[in-house]
Parts: sequence; structure tokens; C-alpha cells
Amino acid sequence: MKPSATDLDLNRVEKAFQKRIPGFRGPLDVSKTPQGQSNPTYIISSPSGNYVLRRKPDGVLLPSAHAVEREYRVMTALSDTELPVPQTIFLCEDPDEIGTVFFVMEHVPGRVFLDPRLHELTCQEREVVYDEMNLRLAQLHCLDPETLGLRDYGKAGNYFARQFSRWSRQYDASATEQIAKMEELQNWLKNNLPGEEGPPRLVHGDWRIDNLIYEPLAPRLASIVDWELSTLGNPLADLGTQLMQWAMPVGDDTRGLGSIDRKSLGIPDDAAYVERYAQRAGMSEVPDLTFAVAFSFFRMGAIMQGIKKRVLDGNASNPERGLKIGKLIPLFAQNALEFINREKQPFTKK
Repeated sequence: MKPSATDLDLNRVEKAFQKRIPGFRGPLDVSKTPQGQSNPTYIISSPSGNYVLRRKPDGVLLPSAHAVEREYRVMTALSDTELPVPQTIFLCEDPDEIGTVFFVMEHVPGRVFLDPRLHELTCQEREVVYDEMNLRLAQLHCLDPETLGLRDYGKAGNYFARQFSRWSRQYDASATEQIAKMEELQNWLKNNLPGEEGPPRLVHGDWRIDNLIYEPLAPRLASIVDWELSTLGNPLADLGTQLMQWAMPVGDDTRGLGSIDRKSLGIPDDAAYVERYAQRAGMSEVPDLTFAVAFSFFRMGAIMQGIKKRVLDGNASNPERGLKIGKLIPLFAQNALEFINREKQPFTKK
């Protein structure tokens, strides 16, 4: 039986585990995570331990999308660094084995915070959570890809130009209707591409608090997950993703910090966060992130458009949530256009 958007054939999965994991013992139990809109993700429980399985979604996929193979490669390369990542166990590139390409990694117990306001924590704990996120991002960007065996992990040339070209193609290929604000944003990005600066670094690609696992009883970062969009390029892209998310309204679907009094919650403002990152990353000055943030909005809109198309095609991992996400595309584009019209350097302290 081919795995659908809601289940796995556990008999076939168990055979794959028995073949590759020394000491593995069945039977298996499975629960699907509520995250993993792009690549369905499952927690696999067994008498010999717990594991996480990530697979490609069903249906016809866009070129270069859902690259679980790349996730496996980068996490394996990072396993001996100071960055906390799950230990990879095996990759299966034969789609016939369980019906799709997949990989298995260790299960890291801990807390995933979906709401960046972190209501369940104290102000002091929130400060530590966000400082950990800042520290680990700077550490990631200070790594030398060549020493990690990732010299060929991304293409040469202008990172933002490559990324804009890729996500423009993805957005156009998955379009189901005309969205004027997305087209306006797309045109602005095309006409304002920055030049490439500095050596390429490893970019996570989706640096948000809900892609981080914190320890169960302490506000320390235990694991960085969801490396699907990682590549080599300009590290400002990850900061752009971070600030893009914070600029969105609060709520289960947008998960932003818009209009929130961050100081009262112990959460840093954009300026303080970027300045601290710049110090840790060895930058001589605070960077201008206008293009990076605007591009992050566009890319997220393109991702959501891809999810919406999969819903309409009947291949979505979570159709109900996918439709809700699809309705947010104009909001992301509007927020990007508003951000573009702000002062060019909104991050330096006044």
C-alpha cells in the first residue's frame, strides 16, 4: 500500500528498519506530527526506541522541491559540529520501498513553541530562548561549508538572484489565481536584486522558532530541524526569514509578533536582535535587511501557494490547514510591500 497523506504502511516501514538499524525490534506504532506541511513527518515508536521519519509528499512534485535527500545530507554533515541537530540514521532513495523517498533520524524529546510569544514561559526564560536562537544562528553562519564536505551544496553566483529565480518559477508553476500584490512584490524584487557579498555560508532556509526543539525542562536549544530549504548562500536570508515571521500578526496561522509589546515579554526587538547577531557573526556593522525580509515574504507566499495547489490537486498533507494557509498569501505580500516602504535601515539603534 502506498503511504497516503495520513498514514504509512507499517509493515513495509518495519522491514526497512529491520534491514538498516542494528538492534531494531518491532512492532511499530506511528503518530503524525501536526507540522510537516511540506514533507510529512512521523514519530515512530518501537520497543527498541523512538525514531522520526520524514518523507516526500504524494503526487506530482515541483522540480527541486521536497528534497529530503538534502535534509539528510546536511544534518549528517553537521552532526560533529557544535550545532544541535538530530542524528541521522539512514536514507532510502528507492521510492518503491515504502512508496516514496524517505529518511530516518533520532527522535529528540523536547518542546516546540508554535506561538513566538511563549506564554508558558517567564520573561527570563523567553530572553534565554531568543538568545539561544540568536547564538545558534550566528554559529551556523560561521561554519565553513568546505570543511563540512558541503562545498557543492549550493550553486555558485549571486544567492538572492538564484533564489528569486527559483521561487519565481515555483510560484508561477503552482499559481491557481492572479494575486496582484504578489505580482507587485515579484516585480520589486526583480528590479532590486542585491549583489553578492562575502563567501557563501550554510543557510538554514526556514529559521523560525517552530523549527527549533528546546529541552523539556530548560530554555536551552536541543535540536534544529526542518533543513529542507537549506543551501549555500547569503546568511542574511536567515535573518530575513526571522524578521519576516515576527512582522506577521499573532495567531495560530500567522505565528507572528506584530503589534506586541515585546519588551514587556522579554523578547528582543528587531534592532537588538540583529545587532547581537552581527556582533556574534563578526560583522563590522549592522546589515541592511530590506531585500532579505521582502524576499522572505515572497518565498513564503510561494510556499503557501504550492501547499494550496496540492490541496486542490488532492495531495496535501493537511488539507484543512492547507486551505487556511492559502488564504494568507495576499497578507504576506502586503506586509512585504509595507516593509519595503519603511526606512532603509530600520535595525540600527536610534
